[in-house]
Amino acid sequence: MAELTRRGFVNAAGLSGVGLLLCTPTASAIDRVLRETTRRTIAPAGTTLESAAAPVNSGPRYTRLTSGPGWPLVVRQELVAGKADRDDRRTGLASFVQFTDLHVTDTQSPVRFEYLHSFTGSAHRPQETLGVVSTAALVRRVNDLGGGPFTGRPLDFMMTTGDNTDNHEQIELSWFLDLLGGGSITPNTGDPNRYEGVQDSGSSHYWNPDTVLRDDYTEKGFPHLPGLLDAAIARFSSPGLDIPWYCTFGNHDNTPVGTLPANIPGIEYFYTGERKVIGKDERTCRALASAMEKPGGSLPVAELFGGGGTIRKVTPDDRRTPFSTAEFVQAHLDPANAGPGPHGHGFTEANADGREVYYTFRIAPGITGISLDTTTLAGFADGSIGLAQYLWVERTLRRASSTYYNVWGSRVTQNVSDELFVLFSHHTSGTMGNVLPDSRNLLDPRLNGDTFVGLLNRFPNVLAWVNGHTHLNKVVAHPGNTPAQGFWEINTASHVDFPQHARVIEVADNADGTLSLFTTLVESDAPYAADYDDTSPGALASLYRELSYNDVHADLSRAGSAADRNTELLLVHPLR
Repeated sequence: MAELTRRGFVNAAGLSGVGLLLCTPTASAIDRVLRETTRRTIAPAGTTLESAAAPVNSGPRYTRLTSGPGWPLVVRQELVAGKADRDDRRTGLASFVQFTDLHVTDTQSPVRFEYLHSFTGSAHRPQETLGVVSTAALVRRVNDLGGGPFTGRPLDFMMTTGDNTDNHEQIELSWFLDLLGGGSITPNTGDPNRYEGVQDSGSSHYWNPDTVLRDDYTEKGFPHLPGLLDAAIARFSSPGLDIPWYCTFGNHDNTPVGTLPANIPGIEYFYTGERKVIGKDERTCRALASAMEKPGGSLPVAELFGGGGTIRKVTPDDRRTPFSTAEFVQAHLDPANAGPGPHGHGFTEANADGREVYYTFRIAPGITGISLDTTTLAGFADGSIGLAQYLWVERTLRRASSTYYNVWGSRVTQNVSDELFVLFSHHTSGTMGNVLPDSRNLLDPRLNGDTFVGLLNRFPNVLAWVNGHTHLNKVVAHPGNTPAQGFWEINTASHVDFPQHARVIEVADNADGTLSLFTTLVESDAPYAADYDDTSPGALASLYRELSYNDVHADLSRAGSAADRNTELLLVHPLR
């Protein structure tokens, strides 16, 4: 896990910790920074300001987790310097939660290519069978939060920024909607009475928790847990969110397995069939993994899901049928899935054909949210933005900006009512290089992330761009030509890979010509210490976290630096 570095410590000290900046951080000094963070908070309970998952033992061997110290607030002043005593003047304008990359997964599906995980680590995770039940623990955590930790403002909504499903299946979409809307869920497909995936295959390429088997996982120290797979597919209940929620598309929500082009003829045969590939020779695996990383290249689908290799016969299940973009939107519009609202969860009837699935919504008085679609039906993991959507964003920003800058950099003023803006997408500015044509509009040019950043820098009313996709915590300042033209890009880790985070984001007016965006990471409400003898939903969620930390492919740097976690992001108030 990333540690608090000296630079992070210095930033964490903020304006009130100047006296600490001259010393090397010690345990007592860091404690003082944590106390200063606590002094500035109103409702830190249930967040990583209070505590965060930490390993019991360091090193490459399997380790249990425990409750570690909380992470301090880091003050980020790249765009504007903060002014003293702003806490005493602050007014909360908005407070919301971001979920991202939940990857609700049918782990028994024939279209999974777990056998590639030696070359593509995300192809298989030892914890993924517990993902559905564990997402309910994240829902419970958000329901228990008392409001924004720094403003105390009640949470206005939750936005999920894509990759809500994993294989792009109808049953995964149903589970996802029930998790957020509330209801009973049986996270099982195929045979109703037993698990039929790679984790009881007897193959040493995977962790088989029910079996004493010599493999890469047990060599690291993974435990023998008989009965775990039966518990993982058992029926459970999700409380559903207590607050309204909105949805943004990710590549796993828009294309098969988040990687393949949409509308491949006959692909339903593989989804709903009885042949599940669980192993291929190393040369074939290497070639397939390489092909999936090259946008514009050829993807041998028949070899990926069929061909030679080790095949397991599984029970066919029509619920695994892939959904279309239109069906994803229409499921959100179904009154049965309204949950705490709003109707459609951001989508409207105008989006129901699945072609233009971007929209605006009211975050709070004076603040508009813009949900983007950065996916492309051309396939591959990364994204881009179509010119038509780019121009729509430009028009949307211009309509509510009394001051902006044109493409030549000249300042433009107009008599309109101002709105502040927060944008949401799945992809980040650095993962929008896949400009392959989208079959929904083949003649629409695709633009990359740098081009889109340039657009946002023209509008001072843009405060932040919130996204996911990378499975890591990263906060980036995007300065403009003038101080008012800067904005923050806030990227949050997934809930499938460690550290399994969501993020609370608060917008606050400091009443001194600046705004503060507070970003606070939260974990699920599962206990840090997993109990191997307990198979309740909460205990399974604890194990989900522990297994993700110990995954042989785990990248513990995904937690980010201190400056990417709990932050105060200062920027010029464009309307003052």
